Amino acid sequence: MGKRRGGRDLARGLSKRQKKHLRDFGEQHPFHDPVSGRPEATQICELSENSDKSSSESDSETEVEQVSVYHKLLATLKTSPESASEEEEDESESEEAEDSETEMDSEGSQETGEADGGEEDKNDVPEQEEAADTAEQTLGQEQADGANTSCDPSHGVIEEFTDVKHESEFSLETNFMEEESGDCSADKRDSSSSQAFSEDPFKQHMDKELEEKEVEKLSTLPKTSSQSKWPRLGQLTFYSTLEKPKTLKAEKEVDMKQLYLHKPLESTWPKVNKEFLSSVNKPSDASFTPLQRELFCIMNTYRDLFYPERNALTNGEEIRHAYCLHALNHVLKANSQVLSNNAKRRDQKPGAANDDYRDQGLTRPKVLMIVPFRECALRIVHVLISLLEVNDKRKIDVSNKKRFKGEFGSDPEEKPPNLKRPEDYEAVFAGNIDDHFRIGVAILQKSMRLYAPFYSSDIIIASPLGMRTIIGAEGEKKRDFDFLSSIEILIIDQADIYLMQNWEHVLHLMKHMNLLPLDSHGVDFSRVRMPNLSNWSKYYRQTLLFSSLQNPQINSVFNKHCFNYVGQVAVHNLPLMGSISHVVVQLPHVFRRLEAENVTSVIDTRFQFFVNKVLPEYRDAVMSHTLVYVPSYFDYVRLRNYFKKEDLNFTHICEYTKKAGVCRARRFFLKGEKQFLLFTERFHFYKRYTIKGIRNLIFYELPTYSHFYSEICNMMKATDSGVDATWTCTVLYSKYDAQKLAAVVGIDRTAQMLQSKKSVHLFVTGENE
Repeated sequence: MGKRRGGRDLARGLSKRQKKHLRDFGEQHPFHDPVSGRPEATQICELSENSDKSSSESDSETEVEQVSVYHKLLATLKTSPESASEEEEDESESEEAEDSETEMDSEGSQETGEADGGEEDKNDVPEQEEAADTAEQTLGQEQADGANTSCDPSHGVIEEFTDVKHESEFSLETNFMEEESGDCSADKRDSSSSQAFSEDPFKQHMDKELEEKEVEKLSTLPKTSSQSKWPRLGQLTFYSTLEKPKTLKAEKEVDMKQLYLHKPLESTWPKVNKEFLSSVNKPSDASFTPLQRELFCIMNTYRDLFYPERNALTNGEEIRHAYCLHALNHVLKANSQVLSNNAKRRDQKPGAANDDYRDQGLTRPKVLMIVPFRECALRIVHVLISLLEVNDKRKIDVSNKKRFKGEFGSDPEEKPPNLKRPEDYEAVFAGNIDDHFRIGVAILQKSMRLYAPFYSSDIIIASPLGMRTIIGAEGEKKRDFDFLSSIEILIIDQADIYLMQNWEHVLHLMKHMNLLPLDSHGVDFSRVRMPNLSNWSKYYRQTLLFSSLQNPQINSVFNKHCFNYVGQVAVHNLPLMGSISHVVVQLPHVFRRLEAENVTSVIDTRFQFFVNKVLPEYRDAVMSHTLVYVPSYFDYVRLRNYFKKEDLNFTHICEYTKKAGVCRARRFFLKGEKQFLLFTERFHFYKRYTIKGIRNLIFYELPTYSHFYSEICNMMKATDSGVDATWTCTVLYSKYDAQKLAAVVGIDRTAQMLQSKKSVHLFVTGENE
């Protein structure tokens, strides 16, 4: 590489893009440095036989980074004419984007930071088509044991890594209770108590053996329901099939001994949860917040739970701590039972009956946690570690902790400092937001093993995309889902975010839960519970589903894929105040109802209603600056093709639009050069740009997130020109949008609007400003 030049001599004869780089950084970009014509000598490097094996070295060992021969070869290559022409095209496109950014008004400092600050790379929308192709390549490289994959963020390449070094230390088959716990005598004393066995919810749930008649009822009979109201959770609905649903009563105070927590958790939980507790907590209930107390009381009965009021800003971490406590309590009890029975089997006489020791599933994984981003997995592991550490002097041994922090952590300096986004956006997209990962965790009382092979793991933490790539599709050679056969607790956190990623991955996962494995995987069938052998595992699985909203697709998963014989509990609180109350501009809202025969015909009916009745009113040039908000990408493509066919003056922005295209579309729309702007919900979810110049607003469908309605309407406030009286807002809805409608206008108005078949006009005065 030649020496870079600086100063005034360099500015002569440079392109606009080169001058901008010189002005910002004080030197010329390395791409334009003169390259020596003398080629370097090619070096040949012989790899050792063990070079392809994954390293499982301890955290104290460090690796020396070396420059690969591949990168040295790249340094000697000259730019081809084809690549040079491509660079010129990219340069001109970037210059056009820069020009459009400079023409934006006073918001420029913030919005320029969005375009040039590198946030586009961080919050890129996961493109499903590219992910699918990557998944096929990844599965071809995975090891035969179907273990965990981890993404190396620095290289963008999926590399398989599993910790095989500590296999014997974490094996349930070769360890005994004495080796796990120093106070094993206390554990044995507790386990020998028949009263403790009978009252422990874990024993009650796992030791019950269903009969064939009961299983037939679970699969054929409808569920019966009953209502109850709790102080903190609100309105609860209890569902059951086998018997009349028993409505639990909310415990005002919780005695830790009545929860039957595993011994270490009784002392560690109050310390870990201390940050959420307030001074108003009673001394007898000093370990749970009111929300955690009621949630954990339901979790501890092993009922399925659907809680649709999770909020990343307020109660998200409280809920995470609660379900981590429940999952870890379940794993420690299950492992203690296995280790205790190992010791009993070791001491028994040869030839004795072994049916008394059925304490396992067909595979070892017991808990599956589905979370959207790596940052969520990082926080879960930190909570689990904290719960296992009894005191500061007694730290637990965590294998591969350094590697885990490197791959799941984030660099605070990566985020540009001048970006301003809503608080809920900052809370959701905090830390490492890579959405392709999976990791196995093996736990014993004194130690934790990260990156454990799935069939040696107790807990699996993964994203929907991470599970989709290992489960695969029918016909693929490399696919594996046997490790899901004996999952006893399924936790799906932040389910609403998967609607913005790819909901098909969640449905694909649910279809492969608790199926009979295709291979034995070395299991001792004399230790397997009878329900697992009878393929009844799904009737024992507890599903915990947390979301920030009510949605038909999320409700469908809870209603159609949860078969727990104990029953289900769902929180159903009706919104009294809708998000329309947060609109701060004076704006008339016109809600136009469309009639559809059934759910499947709504899509076509909405399109025809928009094309025939709504769009003609906005074709006039007077109705310029019209933004069409489209939640579904498929509806967006359909409208875009129709607008092109009709030769309408429009531009469009979606989650796949490149940075330069977004800048051009915003500039054209602001200046009135384009009459319509098609705008997708997923783009708004991932970017939260302020679109200026809106005078007329059309919601092709009600937004998935109710607060998006007020956010989009309040964008009109950022418009410098125009008269308030000329602003309009039109919303299309049907009777099948009742949940979304209630979240926007409130339950009382929703009941009136669904009864009336006429258009409803609402006017917001802006008094909430």
